[in-house]
Parts: sequence; structure tokens; C-alpha cells
Amino acid sequence: MIDAALEAGRLARLRSSIIESGCDAGLFYDPITIRYATGTSNMQVYSLHNPCRYVFIPGEGDVVLFEFKGCEHLSDGHAGVDEVRTAVSWYDFITGGRTSEFVQRWASEIIGLLAGANDLAVDRLDPAGADALTRHGVRLHDGQRVANRARCIKTEQEIAAIRVAVDACDHAIDQMRVKMRPGMTEQALWAELHRANIEAGGEWLETRLLTAGLRTNPWYQECSANVIGPTDLVAFDTDLIGVGGYSVDISRTWLAGSQRPTSEQQRLHDAASEQLRTTIQLLRPGASFAEICHGAHLPDPTIHSPANAAIAHGIGMCNEYPLILNRDHFASSGYDGEICVGMVLCAEALASPPNGTESVKLEQQVVVTEAGAEVLSSQPLGLVPA
Repeated sequence: MIDAALEAGRLARLRSSIIESGCDAGLFYDPITIRYATGTSNMQVYSLHNPCRYVFIPGEGDVVLFEFKGCEHLSDGHAGVDEVRTAVSWYDFITGGRTSEFVQRWASEIIGLLAGANDLAVDRLDPAGADALTRHGVRLHDGQRVANRARCIKTEQEIAAIRVAVDACDHAIDQMRVKMRPGMTEQALWAELHRANIEAGGEWLETRLLTAGLRTNPWYQECSANVIGPTDLVAFDTDLIGVGGYSVDISRTWLAGSQRPTSEQQRLHDAASEQLRTTIQLLRPGASFAEICHGAHLPDPTIHSPANAAIAHGIGMCNEYPLILNRDHFASSGYDGEICVGMVLCAEALASPPNGTESVKLEQQVVVTEAGAEVLSSQPLGLVPA
């Protein structure tokens, strides 16, 4: 079912961001941004690496969706799309040696829509396209920044949609918990999250972060055929695109068998829990990213992994602005900003001893309200699945 108010609110925010950036229009290829602006979805993963559809959004005027050939009907009922045209694709797989010819055809159409305007925000554009537009006097601006600033504050309807997506993810995690048993592979357990996400109407998983036992350390190993042992920790990060196209990014670490955790397993879990708790308390309106960075708890150096630089990041239809780094990384790679009401963020924690044997990864998704951060997931944090 199409939610007209949800789609209209998102498009209005993106138009405002285009205007505030000093641009006359935006041209967006990122399928996440196309969906944000228009509500339309088509071959999302394919179009992440094949620029086969795009949308032209003026600060004022008609929104023109350039759709993959034969798919024009997919925008039916989406009020934010005023016109649908067939996309002119010019990536090498499509054009071979005729790329220049197709680029000129594409550029002529975009120039026509600009109708004499010169400032265009573009999120992704290969060199041939950028050259074709600039030779016509078009000034290109950073469309990723334009889209990120629009998406960082969620509308009331978006927050409601995110709650639905998180509830569906919670149910999927429940299914994982029921199925988890020593003797199954990491991939078999990970498949339960895929199955439940798709069954609920979700879409895809962006990573493969589920590992068990010795493979939890170092973190950022991918799910494998490794067999889960009875005394193993099982750590995972959902990183999924769920119901309504909204992302849910939460992490839990469980004990696989029925035995009590070892003192080391409990120590790691306690450290990660403390880091998560204190970060969430800092995510309040008006707090600066630098303030959060320097006020956040980091685990003891003997169990702190520098690999996990993020302590919080924005999330909507995918991971997005802002990215808040811990104090080990802030000076070299971080940036400042301010937490605002309506942001949806993920607080991250990792206890992972350098050269150790296991890790504990925890992550909570929150919405920022006037009163502070509200946790969205109902999933318990404990090592022993309830």
C-alpha cells in the first residue's frame, strides 16, 4: 500500500535541501535516494552497481523519473512522480563502443529539463557524464550531501514506518533464536534472518556479519560454513533493508549452548553493554558530535578493538549521515555536528581483545526525542537468549 503522506513528506524535505544548497535541481542515481524521493523501487541491488535509472528533481516543478525500459508501470500511484521517461543508460555493458553517442543523448535530455538553469546536485556520475554536462555550462554540486541532509531528520510518518521495520526485524531475530543450536553452521543461522526478512516484506542484507566462537575475533569476518560449538559466542549485526525499504541495524551476541558463560565471556559482554548504555545516554538534542565522542565510554585497552571506530551513525533507508567516531579516530577522521530531534541513530559497542579469542558486538537503534534517545528494538541484550 502506498503511503501518500510518507512519500510527500520525504520529497518536500529533499526539495528544500536542494534549494538550501544553492542548486536549481538534483539528479539522483542512488536507488535509496530515488526511493526516498519518489517511493518507487525497482531492481534495487542491480541498480546499486549499474546506473540504469535516475530521477530529476527541480527545486520547483515536475519530478521526472527515468525508469529502466519496460518498467514504467512501476511508478503508478506514486503522486510525487509527475512524468516517467525511459532511462538512457550509457555504462559499458549496455553501450560497448557507443558510450559517447549515448552520453550525448542523455546529456541533451538533462540540459532540456534544466531549461537554462546551471546549478545541479548530482550524487553519482561517471566522468563522461560529468564532462558532457560541464561542457554545456552546468555547475555540478555534491548531491550526496544534499540527500543526506534531507534524510537525516525523519518525518513523523517515517518514524512510524521505521517502527514497523524494527518490529519485523525483532520477529526475524526471534526466529533465529528459536533455530539456533550447536552443530549448525553460521550460514544456516544467518539464512533464518534472510528468510524471515523476505517473508515480512523486507528486501536484502547489506553485509554478512554473523560469526561464532574463534571467528568472532577479530570482528568483521564474514559468515561462513563454520560449525557453531556448544560453548561458542555467536555475534551478529543485522544490517538489513527491511519492511518499507527501511534499514534495521542492531547487533546481539548470544551464548550458543545451555551452559553458563565463562568469566571472560561475561567480562566482554559487560564491557560492551556499558559502552552501549553510556553512548545512548549522550544521544540527546543539542549534543555535539565532539561532545559525544569525548564523553563516550571505551572498553579497557585490553579488550578495546580500534577496528570499530564508530560509536554511532545515522540510519534511515540505509546507513547515513551522521557518522560519530570514538576519540581514537575523531581527530584524524571525524567531523562535528549536532544531534537533533527526529534523527534515528544506531549506537555501537564492541569488546574485542587484540589477539583474543572472542568478541562481543552490541548495537541499538534509537530515535531522538525531546527527552533523549528512545530504544526502538525490544530484543534483550543478554548473552543467554530469553
